[in-house]
Formats: sequence, C-alpha cells, structure tokens
Amino acid sequence: MDERPRYDEKLAQILKEATVVFAEKGYHRASIRDIASATGVSLSGLYYYFNSKEELLYLIQVHCFETLLERAREQLDPEMPPEARLRLLVRNHLRFFLSNMREMKVLSHEADILSGRYLREVGAMKRDYVDLLAGILEELRPDPNGADVRIAALSLFGMLNWIYTWYRPDRDPGAEELTDQMLHIFLNGFRSGEVARTEPEMVGGEEDEPSIWRNP
Repeated sequence: MDERPRYDEKLAQILKEATVVFAEKGYHRASIRDIASATGVSLSGLYYYFNSKEELLYLIQVHCFETLLERAREQLDPEMPPEARLRLLVRNHLRFFLSNMREMKVLSHEADILSGRYLREVGAMKRDYVDLLAGILEELRPDPNGADVRIAALSLFGMLNWIYTWYRPDRDPGAEELTDQMLHIFLNGFRSGEVARTEPEMVGGEEDEPSIWRNP
C-alpha cells in the first residue's frame, strides 16, 4: 500500500525529465542513456518502469491525455450552457500546456512515432478528446447544415496546440485572456453559418486518422 504513491511520484518525475530530453534532442536522437543522465536513475532502474523508448513516449502521451480528459470530465457539467463548457475546456487546455510547453512540443513533434497497441490506445484517447469538443460545438452550431463540427473541432485544436511555437510569457497574455481572444476569433467565424463549399476531390486510399498534435 505504501509503495504505490512513491512509485507514481518517481515515474511522474522520470516522465517529466524524459520529456525535456525528447523536446531538446528529438525522439530519434535521444537515448535511454540520455534519460538516465537527466533523471539520475540507472539504466536498470529506468527499465523497471518501462521496457523501451517507445513505451516511455507512450507513457508521456498517456499521462498528458489522461490529465486533460480527467480535468475536462470533472468540470464539464452537462447542465452548464454549451458556451460555458466550451470556455472551460479551452481554458483547461491552455492552462495545462502553458505550464507544460515541452509536453506540447513532444506531442506535436512525435505524434507519428507510436505503433501497435501504443498507437491504438493513444489514438482512442485523442478521439475521445476531439469528440468531447465536437459534442459541445454541435450544440452551438446555429445551422445543422452549417460548419462541420469535426472540422471545426480539429481547427480549434490546431489554434490551441500551435502556441508552443510562438508563446512568450513575458509578452503574451495568460490562459484567461488567451481563452477569450481565441474563442472570439473562432466563434465569430464558426457561428456565422456561412461555409464555403466545393466538390470533394476523389482520391484513392484510406483516409488517415487526423492527429491534433502534429506539425502542419
């Protein structure tokens, strides 16, 4: 019973330090020895917590998405107006990533690294998060034939997730004001109900699963 909290705290610290290494060196250039040096944990000690570098990246991503989803589900009361739920979701997203900019960089740069079970599990969490936002936008959509909520949700996440490339805490506003400004920009277009429509181009092959944490 007493071992679990210490295990969780140690793993959380390893994930934090490993994120710094991945953010600075990139996943492919970073080695487990780099992680050991940054964390002060021996190689054998690290392998007590994970079996491979890919599993380490998986754990970092799972931790981020579990945190985002847990906070959102705790605070988004379905009885609240959709505008209030949208603002809460965006504010929580910005608060988390403004405090964890390296995590945001790693999620964006290393979105395509995972494979197999790791990819499926993280992909399912991403879809849950997108669906959460899309459900709110569906309630806000003034015209059922207007803007596509999936496109709108991914577009808003694109705005939010790109901030790590330009945000400067000494110059740019905090999460509250950023939430107000981004939602003002987003909703003024989304709520207009005017969507430019073109005939879809026919292409072969299966549609790729979109990633909301990938460089454009």
